[in-house]
Amino acid sequence: MVLKAQQTPYQKNIVIFASGEGTNAKNIIQYFSNQNNIKVTHVLSNNIRAKVLKTAHDLKINALHFDRSAFYSTNEVLHVLQDVDPDLIVLAGFLWMMPENIIQEFPDKIINIHPALLPKYGGKGMYGDNVHKAVLENKEDETGISIHYVNEEYDEGKIIKQFPVKLDPADDLTSLKKKIKTLEHKHFPEVIEEILTKKQHG
Repeated sequence: MVLKAQQTPYQKNIVIFASGEGTNAKNIIQYFSNQNNIKVTHVLSNNIRAKVLKTAHDLKINALHFDRSAFYSTNEVLHVLQDVDPDLIVLAGFLWMMPENIIQEFPDKIINIHPALLPKYGGKGMYGDNVHKAVLENKEDETGISIHYVNEEYDEGKIIKQFPVKLDPADDLTSLKKKIKTLEHKHFPEVIEEILTKKQHG
């Protein structure tokens, strides 16, 4: 059973999907924690051991785990989302491709963050350290983050915003990850807020 989030008539609700530690999810939850018009109501994860589930629980956010069958073979996760009726679904380090039934049910309401300047370093298998290592191996002058809508292909949805960062020849995996994480934490909540504020006034 999913409890419908209590909300004012003007509140916009966010559901976050995450697969791992959940630093972006935590940052987004905290960013909106003191706002009355936008709230994170649920965090969903495909990884029962994901730290993000405990983080959500600690921050008093509904935390739910689901398996591959519930996501792809049945409408179980879709029904959860229909009950919650989010204004925006945010993928924050979520590694599975969204199924077609969810994409069709929530058109232009699902966004993802990618740790590179798409279309570079996107596609299946390009996530986390895989992206950063490829960027370093190709000696790129800059990289960054892309925030985009989600469609039926990995990293191919319409780009909403991109934020670049310069690379130094001395950058390694650790320093690059830090630069990207700084960009994510600064810009992801702001872009979410912009999207939902436009929806509110649109």
